[in-house]
Amino acid sequence: MIDTVQRSASRLPVVVAVGMTPFAAHHADKNARDLTTDAVLACMQDAGLENLNQVEHGITSYESDHFNRQMTMGAILHDQVGMIPKPNLRVEGGGATGALALRTARAYLLSGMCDSVLVYGCELNGRSVSSQTANQLFALSADVDWEVMLGGTYTGFYAAMMRAHMEQYGTKAEQFAHVAVRNRRNAARNPLAQKPLELTIDEVLNSRMIADPYRLLDCSLLSDGAAAILLSTRDWAEAHSERFAQRPPIHFSASGCGTDTMRLGDRFPNITNFAAKKYAAEKAYEQLGITEPKRAIDLAECYDSYSGAELQSMEDLGFAKRGQGGPAIAAGEFDADGILPVNPSGGLLGRGAPVGATGIAQAIEICLQLWGEAGERQVYGAQRGLTDTHAGIGSICVVNVWEQRD
Repeated sequence: MIDTVQRSASRLPVVVAVGMTPFAAHHADKNARDLTTDAVLACMQDAGLENLNQVEHGITSYESDHFNRQMTMGAILHDQVGMIPKPNLRVEGGGATGALALRTARAYLLSGMCDSVLVYGCELNGRSVSSQTANQLFALSADVDWEVMLGGTYTGFYAAMMRAHMEQYGTKAEQFAHVAVRNRRNAARNPLAQKPLELTIDEVLNSRMIADPYRLLDCSLLSDGAAAILLSTRDWAEAHSERFAQRPPIHFSASGCGTDTMRLGDRFPNITNFAAKKYAAEKAYEQLGITEPKRAIDLAECYDSYSGAELQSMEDLGFAKRGQGGPAIAAGEFDADGILPVNPSGGLLGRGAPVGATGIAQAIEICLQLWGEAGERQVYGAQRGLTDTHAGIGSICVVNVWEQRD
């Protein structure tokens, strides 16, 4: 197959600007419209644009009509941010929604369908509903016919995968507890993060059991928030944004996507890892000729919905050998001062996780790092960053790669 990037090198998307709101357990004074508007206005200010008249397309990212209490919200938000009559598309793919929206925008730009796309995502899955209701709504993303009516929940599914990993490879709870400690510590250097905490391994291990082996502090946050990224061709960016020329250019250089069965039982006995993530990463790496990911990637934002999910992902992304994610994490290889810093933003555990905005927020963190604008959490010298996002229990996985290059 002809490589789309090679065939359309002149159209390889660049990042014009970014914007996001603080992520919080609850924005009591703001709804989805308000949060999206705040994120888009921040993005426009970052680009130096007075309005969106020259932006050709909008892509709206959100998972749930139920959390947001609005059907066809994409049309409403598109109107709210002032993009009428430009075309709009709503993208939904569970936890992978934001990353899929960015992947869709990349395809639009490479194809020549448009020269500029505003991708904006929002979700209200914080305290506007109870945690019990939130878990019930998230369960609707599983197989309703075969899992939900039997009491299946995502926490249970993830816990079963981690327990299998522990039994097969000797992985220890102390090892993935390090993820919970590190990511919340990283969040303390992110002014937009929801819940920075200084924790110890013992505090994680002694927190309330949720589903063995996961305890309360192994679980990610329920959040409200919004994020936006303006992508374009380089010609469009140079013609419309003075700010673009003031920063090192960042290219959205590769994207891989993989899928797996919805039901965990259909993967048995191979349930220790995310096969679709490994496939997605390999497809992204192929586009850039990457054969040693741990050497080629300078930092990563990983989908740490549970602390152990990051451990499993380190293996699936090629950052650690299968079964060695635990020792690598415990040795500090993915800490801020490690070989390959992971989740400097704080991740889902510390920064927060409003679903439709999460994959976009990951990409924003990578962009800030590659621009050298990440403040206290800056990874110095970073030129290539990766985002890893997935839906369900790795049923849809997206790996996007961003590069600072001329």
